[in-house]
Order: sequence, then C-alpha cells, then structure tokens
Amino acid sequence: MIPNHQVEGAPDAPVLLLGGSLGTSLEMWDGQLALAGSLRIVRFDHRGHGQSPSPPGPYEIEDLARDVIDLMDALEIERAFYAGLSIGGMLGMWLGANAPERVERLVLICTSSQMGPATMWQERAATVRAAGTTEPIADAVVDRWLTPAFANEHPEARARLRAMLVSADPQGYAACCGAIERMDLRGELSRITAPALVISGADDLATPLEHQRVIAESIPGARHEIVSPAAHVAAVEQPDAINRLIEEHLS
Repeated sequence: MIPNHQVEGAPDAPVLLLGGSLGTSLEMWDGQLALAGSLRIVRFDHRGHGQSPSPPGPYEIEDLARDVIDLMDALEIERAFYAGLSIGGMLGMWLGANAPERVERLVLICTSSQMGPATMWQERAATVRAAGTTEPIADAVVDRWLTPAFANEHPEARARLRAMLVSADPQGYAACCGAIERMDLRGELSRITAPALVISGADDLATPLEHQRVIAESIPGARHEIVSPAAHVAAVEQPDAINRLIEEHLS
C-alpha cells in the first residue's frame, strides 16, 4: 500500500523519510521543513491516519514498514535516510534490521522496541472501536505528548495535535494499537547496521528514557541524545534541537 505523502525540497537532494507518532498525520513534521533546504523531505501518513487508506486489520509493524518500502518504490527512491518518532521509529527499526539496503542512516525519536503491557493497547483499541472514534481517548493521549508548560504556552499546538488524533480512522488506529501490542523488536536491534541516532524526550511519559537506552545499547555504534524539556512528541516541542541533531547525524 502506498501511503499518503508530501515531498518538499530539491529533487536531487538526499532523501529523508519522516514517519510520525501513532495518532498524528504528516503535519506533525511541519517544524522539520526547515531541513528541506538541504534535503528532499518525504513525509507520510501511516495507514489509518491522515489521508492514507485504512485497509482491514489486523496490522503488524512489518505491514506498516512495508508501506514505506512501497512508497520508496513508487517515488523511485532506492536508499534514504529515515527518521521516525514513536510508531514511526518502530518502522525505522524494522527497516534497519530487515531491509538494510534501503536505509542509509536512522534517527529514532521517542520510541521503543517493545511496549507493554499488552492490556493497555487492547483496552485502548477496544475503547476506540466501541465508540467509533478516537475522541474518548484524545485528551489523555495528547496530555502525554507535550510537557504541561509547553501545552499551556502553545495551546494552538496542542489543539492541532488533538485534531490530528481525532481525525484518525478509528478502525485503522485500533489496528495500529494491535501492531504495537504484539511488537517485540528487541532481538532484531543487533542486526541494524545503519548508523543510528536515538533521541529521547527528557519528560516523555509514553516511551520513557529507559526504552531508548535499550535501543541505543543494542544497535552497534548507536548514539543517544536527550532533549529537554520535551515530552513524547519532541519534534513538535523542540523542533530546532531535533533538527540540529538530525543535521549533525546525516552530515
């Protein structure tokens, strides 16, 4: 499946693919468009999110990662840089381990190689399916995406993120919850050969710092950086810091 996507930047520049958090659309990466001066930025919506199709579930992380390969094939991109946040980072880890020929360098932001407990994801998916909308979970989820201080100072940013979450297809969102519930990439991390930068949000409650430490310690040669203050969607809260780290890693 070819996901909905947008391409910005010079056609002949190195390509950076951007995969966002569960519940967001490609607009989550607006703060990273400053990188389009030196990179060809390809942002995409996961299946069930934004303007991408929502095929029947269940989904696995591999299914979403193969959507990225389909997108690269459609755009005739043989090899690219890849940066992913949350579920987007999970796809990056799968690609790095299972399609190394397609990944030049990896940036893994506020993500995890295994996220329990399974019951949390089962209950969230059940709530969304029963309601036919992500509305019942929206406030609790978005409150974990940003630090309280940032959310109070930038209510428009919080409102935009909440609108992305509420617009997600409920069946597709629930199926993505199932993919995270069943995911365990810990045994695959040592197979990743692409140079990897792992970024943590110091205040991330959704994927705490320990999750990124596991990733950084398991990928050979990986570098680990912590951005503060920042919660789960660090690319929105600290775009300049994230952009600087990405530029350093890709240069």
